[in-house]
Amino acid sequence: MSRAILQVMIRGRVQGVGYRAWVEYQAAASGLEGWVRNRRDGSVEALFAGPPKHVADMVALCRHGPPSSRVDSVTSETAGADELDLRRAGEAFSVLPTV
Repeated sequence: MSRAILQVMIRGRVQGVGYRAWVEYQAAASGLEGWVRNRRDGSVEALFAGPPKHVADMVALCRHGPPSSRVDSVTSETAGADELDLRRAGEAFSVLPTV
């Protein structure tokens, strides 16, 4: 089974509107591994790992976000498996502290 790992940066009105919790819920429902966190510049950063179709679908969902958000841009780049090490032990998908 092939596996994709993408690191995604979401910009817009995405903090304080439940975006991280929404990403966590959507990723877990899709069976993806990874993490999500707020950044001090107001953006949200996420890492998704799993079947390429599921990862691509998750990135597409991030372009819309939850109803209370306003997504201005979503950029993504391929990441290495070592980026998954940022997750909390025992969690497939983690919400991480702001960086």
